[in-house]
Amino acid sequence: MDWLQARFGLSQRRACRIVGVNRATARYHGRPRPDERHIRSRLRTLAGERPRVGYRRLHALLRREGIRINHKRVARLYRLEGLAVRCRPRKRVARARHPQPVPPTRPNEQWVVDFVSDALASGRSIRLFGVVDACTREALAIEVDASLPGARVVRVLDQLTAERGCPTELVLDNGPELTSIVLDQWAYHHGVHLHFIDPGKPVQNAVMESFNGRLRDECLNQHWFTSLADARQIIAMWRHDYNHQRPPQRVGLPHACGAPRGVRRTLTMSGLHNGGRSGRRTHYAEVEMNPTVCVYDLSMKVSIAARNC
Repeated sequence: MDWLQARFGLSQRRACRIVGVNRATARYHGRPRPDERHIRSRLRTLAGERPRVGYRRLHALLRREGIRINHKRVARLYRLEGLAVRCRPRKRVARARHPQPVPPTRPNEQWVVDFVSDALASGRSIRLFGVVDACTREALAIEVDASLPGARVVRVLDQLTAERGCPTELVLDNGPELTSIVLDQWAYHHGVHLHFIDPGKPVQNAVMESFNGRLRDECLNQHWFTSLADARQIIAMWRHDYNHQRPPQRVGLPHACGAPRGVRRTLTMSGLHNGGRSGRRTHYAEVEMNPTVCVYDLSMKVSIAARNC
């Protein structure tokens, strides 16, 4: 419009008629809203806390905080701030470091979660979702299935909160199941703070990484799972042994569950022979009121009867 007027000496009315633009549109000058600076600042903060979240979920987070704003305005500010999520991130992208999680001071204050992958004897992949109390190091749950989407994660957490109550904080990585909308809504409704570690920094979730190492070394690498039900049974027995019978890493500490040793018994199997050599291995299993206990070796499970004494 300005170019037509300057080049051909036309009036604004004539230039608008030629281009087909209303004169009110040509004369309009945008005025910044009083809350523009606050919204843009809050948008940058939320995008820094959740770097892989788009403008639609940021709009939902702003609405949660009581900010009445249209999603189209959020999209416009999102583009102006340069917050668009890259489909192909560069190898070294400058990211804001998240603060380290504060160590818990009491049980049921901070839970840590993560996934572990393994396979059955048939080659079918399975996944394990583990939940550990960061204070007592107790394995609260290990869910085993071929697929564990965000809805299954929420169902496991619902079962734990019904038994133990809600934790104050949940430490987790940036996997797709843990950054899902369903888990975010669950944490919002239960008042649980989600502490996401930095991408590629598993040491920030050291308690869970240590537990995953013991789970793989003492259970997953020692057994040959014939079916999904077999994997669930063996892993459940290992979790029970980890919480009640396994000696803690630091000598003098009680077991994860803190129960006295007198209410449990330990079953030992030794004398395994490999290639003419006699190797001694000890396997623990819980002996409860039921008279049959499954004790398993590397490639087989033997059902034996244990007498109550």
